[in-house]
Amino acid sequence: MYRFDRLQPHWRGLLVAVLLPLALVAAPGFAGAHPSSGSGATTTVVRIDTRVAGTPFPHTWERMFGSGRAILALRAAYRRDLSMVAGATDFRYVRMHGIFDRGVGLFHRGADGHPVYNFSYVDQIYDGLLARGIKPFVELGFMPPALAADPHDTNGFWYRPVTSPPKSYRAWDAMIRAFARHLVSRYGIREVSSWYFEVWNEPNLGFWSGKPRQATYFKLYDHTARALKSVSPLLRVGGPATAQAAWVPDFLAHAWKHHVPVDFVSTHVYGDDTAANVFHTHEQIPRAQMVCRAVDNVHREIAASPYPHVPLIFSEYNATYMNLPNITDSAFMGPWLAGTIAQCADKVAMMSYWSFSDVFEEQGVIRTPFYGGFGLVAEFGIRKPAFNAFALLHKLGRTRLPVDAPEVIATRRRDGTLAIALWNYARPVGKTAQYVDAVPVGAPRHFEVHFDHLPKGAYAELWRVGRHHGDVMRLYDAMGRPANPTRAQIARLREAGRLDPPRVLPIERDTLNVTLPAYGLALLVVRGG
Repeated sequence: MYRFDRLQPHWRGLLVAVLLPLALVAAPGFAGAHPSSGSGATTTVVRIDTRVAGTPFPHTWERMFGSGRAILALRAAYRRDLSMVAGATDFRYVRMHGIFDRGVGLFHRGADGHPVYNFSYVDQIYDGLLARGIKPFVELGFMPPALAADPHDTNGFWYRPVTSPPKSYRAWDAMIRAFARHLVSRYGIREVSSWYFEVWNEPNLGFWSGKPRQATYFKLYDHTARALKSVSPLLRVGGPATAQAAWVPDFLAHAWKHHVPVDFVSTHVYGDDTAANVFHTHEQIPRAQMVCRAVDNVHREIAASPYPHVPLIFSEYNATYMNLPNITDSAFMGPWLAGTIAQCADKVAMMSYWSFSDVFEEQGVIRTPFYGGFGLVAEFGIRKPAFNAFALLHKLGRTRLPVDAPEVIATRRRDGTLAIALWNYARPVGKTAQYVDAVPVGAPRHFEVHFDHLPKGAYAELWRVGRHHGDVMRLYDAMGRPANPTRAQIARLREAGRLDPPRVLPIERDTLNVTLPAYGLALLVVRGG
C-alpha cells in the first residue's frame, strides 16, 4: 500500500536512454540466434541435468495477494479481476484492509448504547471470495468508529480508517468473539480453520495511534488472539503485521513470556524501503535485493526465537510502495519478480504481492487507468506486464533443478517436462508518468542453455514478457495516454495486454540460445520428442 509516513526513496538523475532493438530468440540455425558482434550482450552459460533429483519448489509467491479495502470486494470489477488472477496463478488467499471499517457496518451501538453486530456485508464479501475459490486472509482492523477511544484518530487514506485503540477492551473482545462465532456458524470450523487471522496492519507506522505503539499493539494482539482462541483453538492467529520487517523478535519474545497464542509471523517490506528503516544500517541496498534481504533477516530472527519453526508470511511486498508507473505499470516487473522469487520463495510460507487489482482507493478514486497502481490488473480489466509475468512464472514446476546462474530458475513439472525462467534485470529509469521515460538502460543478455540427458526430438515452447511482448503501455502511450479512454480504446488495450502465443523451437545438439533485451522475461517449456 502507499505509505504517507515512509521515507521517500532516493532517485538518481534521469538517465539518457536509447531504445534497444528486440533481440530475436531462437535455437541454433535460426536467423539472429546469436548476438551480433558489438551488440554488448552479456553471455550466461547454463547447464541443466534433466535427471537430477532436485529440491521442492513450492509456489509461495502466488498463493496470496493483497487487495483494496474490504468493501470493494462487493464490486463487479473487483470480482472480475479476482477471477482473472485466479485463472492465471495459484491464487488461494486474499488480504484486504478494513473489514471492521464503518462502510462494512459490522459494529454500531443501539439506542441503549449496547453493541449491535451486523454481518450482512461481511457475509457478502466472504461469500463472493469463496464462490471464486479464494479464502480470506483476515486482517483484523481497523477500529469501528463507535468502538474507538478517539474516532477522529484516522490514517491519511482517502477513506480515513480509524487507527485508535478501543475505548473498551471488553467490548473489543466481545466483538472479536462475535465475529469469529458468526464465521464458524456460517462457514463451519473446517473451513474457517483454514483461514488466517492477522491482528491489525502496520502498527509501527501511522495505522495505529496507541502510545507507546509497540506496547499498546501487544496489548491489542493479546486480547485479540485470546478472544479468537476462546471460540476455537483451531483458528490461526498471528502478527505483528509490521512494515519494514520490524518488531519480530520483540513480538515473539512477548508472546512467549505471556503465553499468548501465535500461529504465524507476518510482516511487510517493499523494494524501495531503506536500509536505515529495515536493517538500521547505512547501506545502499538495491531494489532487486531488498525484499529477500529482509526475508533472510526475519527468517534468522525466527530461528533464534522461542518459536523457531513458526511459519513466516510476508503479507505485503512489491518493488515499490509508491505510485510509480515506470515500475508497477511497466515490463520492469517481470525480471524483478523472477529475481525475487529465485532468491527467497523457499524461505516463506506465503508472500502476498500488493496487490492483485487496481480496484483500489487509498489515494481516492482512480483518475487514469495507468498511474503506477499496485495491481496486476489495471482499470477496465486490462492486464499489466506484471500480470503476464505472474502467468509465466506460474508455469514453473514444483521441483527446482540446480543451475549456476542467478538469472535462471530451472524446474521440473509433475508431468516430467522442464520449465525454465530466464530474465534480464535492469533498474527502472525516470520518474514521470510518461512510460517512454522508462526505456531501460542495459545490455541484452544472451543465454546459452545446455541440457544433459535430453530425449531425442525434444523441443521448447517459448513464452515472453517484455517491452515488445505483453506490454500494454506501449499502446497506451501511442494513444496519448487518455485519462478516459473510449470503449474502442479499452478493447484495444485489453487485447494489447494479452500474452503472445508461445513460439515452438527445436533443440539442436542439446542446446538452446536465447537473447533477451533489458526488462525481458522468458519462460521455456521443454518437452520430449
